[in-house]
Amino acid sequence: MINLQEEQEKKARCLLIGAPNKTDAEPQELISLIDTLGMEVADTMVLARIEPTPAYGIGTGKAQEIANRAKDLNADCIIFDWEIDPTKQRNWEKLTGINVFDRNEVIIRIFSQRAQTKEAVLQVQLAKLTYSLPRLSHMYGNLSRQRGGNYGAKGSGETQLELDRRQIEDKILQLKKELDQVSMNRKTQRKMRERNAQPTCSLVGYTNAGKSSLLNALTGADTLVENKLFATLDPTTRKFSLSEASQVLLTDTVGFISNLPHTLIDAFRSTLEEAASSDLLLIVVDSGDPNYKMQYKQVLKVLEEIHADKIQSLVVLNKIDTVKDNPLLLSELEAEFPGAIKTCAKDGSGFEELIAEMTVRLLGELRNFKIPLTRSDLVELARKNGTIEKEEWLEDGAYLTARIPGTIEDGNASTRTLALLLPFVVE
Repeated sequence: MINLQEEQEKKARCLLIGAPNKTDAEPQELISLIDTLGMEVADTMVLARIEPTPAYGIGTGKAQEIANRAKDLNADCIIFDWEIDPTKQRNWEKLTGINVFDRNEVIIRIFSQRAQTKEAVLQVQLAKLTYSLPRLSHMYGNLSRQRGGNYGAKGSGETQLELDRRQIEDKILQLKKELDQVSMNRKTQRKMRERNAQPTCSLVGYTNAGKSSLLNALTGADTLVENKLFATLDPTTRKFSLSEASQVLLTDTVGFISNLPHTLIDAFRSTLEEAASSDLLLIVVDSGDPNYKMQYKQVLKVLEEIHADKIQSLVVLNKIDTVKDNPLLLSELEAEFPGAIKTCAKDGSGFEELIAEMTVRLLGELRNFKIPLTRSDLVELARKNGTIEKEEWLEDGAYLTARIPGTIEDGNASTRTLALLLPFVVE
């Protein structure tokens, strides 16, 4: 007799179809996404080319070959490593008789599983509904099809399936209004932080690069750390002391990934704005990942999309312990990212160097100033916009040891405060 509990707990078996012109023999990132989603990879097929045919996007012969392979494997679904339009998706489902979807839907499903806070839930709902409008025939059914059952029938998403287009559009408008309010609240919080004159720093990087581990190790936060993609969706901000006289607000942001669906970028824009409004970006790179170059380029691409590419940044080569026994790779990383800080969240190595560089980037270099007693206004300006670590008033002037944000090049200061104080710098 079949054990019904075991039958229900069986993972959905997926046939993965990789895009051509890939450097890897298998779509490794898609495999990681499927693992994160809790599904089983039955097999993978990497196409040699994609033909612009109206029915399937590939030739009918290759399409039939894929359908036959899925049947032989007793697969529950076929997943493509690129976006497929709704018409081709329906054609594939008619041909194979099983659920067929693309990489974008996999990512949206993962986000849906991971969303915990009200804001994240709203963001995922918006992305899901926007993506689902042309795909109402199958989007809201259970992702896996249990053996002996009928996929999509009376699943957890049956209520959503019965919604018509107008109802979904109305719901999208409602969600956008709620997220606009969230965005306004975030802007208000940022203005309050700006009034307190606390510098802000954001950890950005490819998903699973170790951003949350770094935040926890540096600040003692309790952000969820898991060796899976998109372990956390909500930004976590913690105070972090750079010195006894100064603090910085350090924020862990949602991880990036190649070809992140635009519906998710739009939905999570208020979250990503945390990075766009920072004074410094720490771009965290997984040193041990063989695709670190591609991942770094993708991070830069997303930063450009959210208009954060002009913010000063510092590359952090995290998980450096994974390459300590590979001097060739270590030299390659140093050549690719000159000036990067090497860290390991496990043992805290590289933290002193990282904190020192963050201090200079955010607060400025430590300089000595001798300010005339008649210019006490400059002392107040330094106190307001900088960090005074030592202050002494003597008969011939006020002697300050302070950090003032900005740099000095060719005798010119990059910030107004530093420019006003520049004549009073002493060696």
